[in-house]
Amino acid sequence: MTTPALLPLSGRRIPTLSPGAASFPHHRATLRLSEKFILLLILSAFITLCFGAFFFLPDNSKHKRFDLGLEDVLIPHIDSPKEGKHASGQGGGGEPAGNKIRADHERALQEAKEKLRKSARSCRRRSRRRRTKRGPKPLTPRAHAQSVWAVNDGEPPEPDAKEKRDKIREMMKHAWDSYRQYGWGHNELKPLAKKGHSTNIFGNSQLGATIVDALDTLYIMGLHDEFKDGQEWIEQNLDFGVNAEVSVFEVNIRFIGGLLAAYYLSGQEVFKLKAVQLAEKLLPAFNTPTGIPWAMVNLKSGVGRNWGWASAGSSILAEFGTLHMEFVHLTYLTGNPAYYQKVMHIRKLLAKMDRPNGLYPNYLNPRTGRWGQHHTSVGGLGDSFYEYLLKAWLMSDKTDTEARKTYDDAIEAIERHLIRKSNGGLTFIGEWKNGHLERKMGHLACFAGGMFALGADGSPDDKAGHYLQLGAEILGPEAFKFDSGLEAVAVRQNEKYYILRPEVIETYWYMWRFTHDPKYRQWGWEAAQAIDKYCRVSGGFSGVKDVYSSNPTYDDVQQSFFLAETLKYLYLLFSSDDLMPFESWVFNTEAHPLPVLHLVEMPSAVNHGFVTKGAE
Repeated sequence: MTTPALLPLSGRRIPTLSPGAASFPHHRATLRLSEKFILLLILSAFITLCFGAFFFLPDNSKHKRFDLGLEDVLIPHIDSPKEGKHASGQGGGGEPAGNKIRADHERALQEAKEKLRKSARSCRRRSRRRRTKRGPKPLTPRAHAQSVWAVNDGEPPEPDAKEKRDKIREMMKHAWDSYRQYGWGHNELKPLAKKGHSTNIFGNSQLGATIVDALDTLYIMGLHDEFKDGQEWIEQNLDFGVNAEVSVFEVNIRFIGGLLAAYYLSGQEVFKLKAVQLAEKLLPAFNTPTGIPWAMVNLKSGVGRNWGWASAGSSILAEFGTLHMEFVHLTYLTGNPAYYQKVMHIRKLLAKMDRPNGLYPNYLNPRTGRWGQHHTSVGGLGDSFYEYLLKAWLMSDKTDTEARKTYDDAIEAIERHLIRKSNGGLTFIGEWKNGHLERKMGHLACFAGGMFALGADGSPDDKAGHYLQLGAEILGPEAFKFDSGLEAVAVRQNEKYYILRPEVIETYWYMWRFTHDPKYRQWGWEAAQAIDKYCRVSGGFSGVKDVYSSNPTYDDVQQSFFLAETLKYLYLLFSSDDLMPFESWVFNTEAHPLPVLHLVEMPSAVNHGFVTKGAE
């Protein structure tokens, strides 16, 4: 296998901006006029503008963030055009790349499929026993919630794997020490300029996003002195009373998720306290006619709004659908049912809505409760909504059968309408736009390979092996085309960047855990080497603007998720399976581990409204 210089990739979200820009565009156009006569004066002009904007919506890459990728390193099974091979999905000797994947996986996948088939049948029997004719029974948090969860050091038995894991830890140390020296307290780091950096998703305030995002990675890697430095900064400096407008989605997955994970790992009460304080600041975002939250909220005033570019002021599926895990844990730890009720209301509202072809559009108007533009993707704008349906079921100790059923139905529609094979045999997930399939896959959709594998156990109709195989086949780059004679090639200049994304590596880790096929560690190590070679600078790690260039230009941003996700998944890939085992932990979409909840039924819960579907 040849390893080219860099690969275009993205895997856990928004229209593509220039490399290094914020994960969300700086659109601030919001209408807040109360006088009716003014509204009447501009109504016709406003309608004209909205109608025109419908046809000029940006091409969305993904909502959490966008990027390019390191070409062929994170997708090493796709031959590089640079090696003189046509981008037709053909490997050496003319064998289709898809066939090669299937051949390579046959041995490991077959064994894993058999285990999953047996596990799936057992899971369905358990689910049937748990179901009740009269609907869900009320549950409450345990009276004494466990605050410290034992974590094995996960040292691998193989010397080679241990050596590689040590290298990943060294990369984490370089990223953290550089931030500690040059950007301490800022949200992120500019590693070339060697100064702090922030974006509008954090309200341009100094909330120490990198500190909060990196805490659990530091703890898992055994970097306890660094962890204590981060804890000390949070105790003394983290203040959510600032006049800052932040992304509800990003702050939830990075800050609340990170603080909760740090609390469960260390037992330090300050992390739980800060998570609850922040959650209270986010609750006003739900004050809409439908209960679907705004995308942005001001932490001080509580005023919310949506992105101006999002289909006439709609909320975004992957944003309001990626709150469930963290909010259920908040209710579990505090006994306050408000958090749980907010996210369950969203689920119930979606269950009542018609879905074109069984697909969930990416846009929903929080005022009218109607879908916006009919655009469906498992990449940007949609991705983590599906991820959280599955993980809600896993986090509930597989008792939330309502979440599992919703996930299964959604995946069935996705497979029927969006998943296709290219002419060269590569499996990809397209996007549904305006009534037709666009044969394009964003890198943020690469997380789906891991999701399909994670959801194989418990899938209906003995399809465990099928979904494991599907997960193995869906590994790919950022915003690549699969038509007009092109095969997995980035066409647009703004699709050729790589901003230290984790999603492909995330799928490698999940596939390694389920199959122990050595190719996943091999691919992961090639990715780690490429990142260390092409993204490492003296002041940390930087994204690059064009992965096809032999002399890449840096975007000068060390994203907080590089420490939270990319390096964590690489470290886990080279650790033993008893480090953060799946039966005990579920990772949120920012790779923050939250424990599986074994809830205890209590009659008093009737007044609290804390309910898990299908439990006894």
